[in-house]
Amino acid sequence: MQTLNFEQARANMIAQQIRPWDVLDDRVLKCLERLPREQFVPDTLRHLAFVDMELPLGQNQVMLAPKVEARILQELSLKANDEALEIGAGSGYVAGLLSLLCRTVTTVELQAELALFAQDNLQAAQRSNVTVLKGNGLLEDPRWAHRQFDVIVVSGGLPEVPEGLLKLLRPQGRLLAMVGHAPIMQAILIEQTRFSSRRFALFETLTRPLDAIPVTQPFDF
Repeated sequence: MQTLNFEQARANMIAQQIRPWDVLDDRVLKCLERLPREQFVPDTLRHLAFVDMELPLGQNQVMLAPKVEARILQELSLKANDEALEIGAGSGYVAGLLSLLCRTVTTVELQAELALFAQDNLQAAQRSNVTVLKGNGLLEDPRWAHRQFDVIVVSGGLPEVPEGLLKLLRPQGRLLAMVGHAPIMQAILIEQTRFSSRRFALFETLTRPLDAIPVTQPFDF
């Protein structure tokens, strides 16, 4: 059986999927080149690591499509001193990408098996500025609720943006989430100003919702 050339597959992914989706930020493209995506997928799916599709991770969760991951990274305009929070660690790949452009990343995963999978993957990739926590990132928890972040990423679907997440944003902070219901969701960016928030529609998408979403009141923009 012919061995897959991961470097060539990665280059093809960037040329054929990422760039056509208007991801042209050189910093983002270099992150995609640097972090080995194939090491963050289940072993049986490594041959699909660079295919334009979501990949099942078990526990009813998926790894986002490569072009969505890339757009998330680009839209957040990340800075070297940013402290980031991710809700839904999955395989750890998005947290790994964030860690290349941010000072620290805290990623929270509800499913214990996936939290361990993400931790192992990030350690293997030597991403020492990422902390993986097992828990429900949509609920208040003293491990992160006392902090504020420059960036929050929700790596799964939500029916709405919980107001509690916005309270974790610093002034000038940015939150990216995929909001709505099948068959179409909207990726949105929320920028926190000193006294209010601004919301921007980015692109249409569809992904699986996060598990154990609490019933909350939507944020009134």
